[in-house]
Amino acid sequence: MDLNQVTLPVSDMDAAVSFYLRLGFTQIVDTPHYARFCCPTGKSTFSLSLEQGAFHNGAVIYFEDENLEELVEGLLAKGIEFEQLPVEQPYLWKEAVLRDPSGNRIKLYRAGKNRLDPPWKKVVRYEP
Repeated sequence: MDLNQVTLPVSDMDAAVSFYLRLGFTQIVDTPHYARFCCPTGKSTFSLSLEQGAFHNGAVIYFEDENLEELVEGLLAKGIEFEQLPVEQPYLWKEAVLRDPSGNRIKLYRAGKNRLDPPWKKVVRYEP
């Protein structure tokens, strides 16, 4: 299996699309109620779905970039605001935190080999 996409709820499609374009994503679907984006590298996509009523999204979406500090500096220059600038975490990832205009939490990070192979790795598979 491979992950196809993650869909985030948004309250203002125009503001959300503008925000994700400023982050550097490429829009591949554009409708009044749904937008989809490709990541700048790799094959990953994510989408936005317009919600009519109040909502709370507790999910966090992560985007990895090997040049995290340069990415954050460029986004700051574009006026993007961060809740947290890049900080080394105890789980060996460096993370910056921000929110989109609808309040969805985003982490920009760099993990390197620790993303799939941390020192405490344990592989468990279902065996019938």
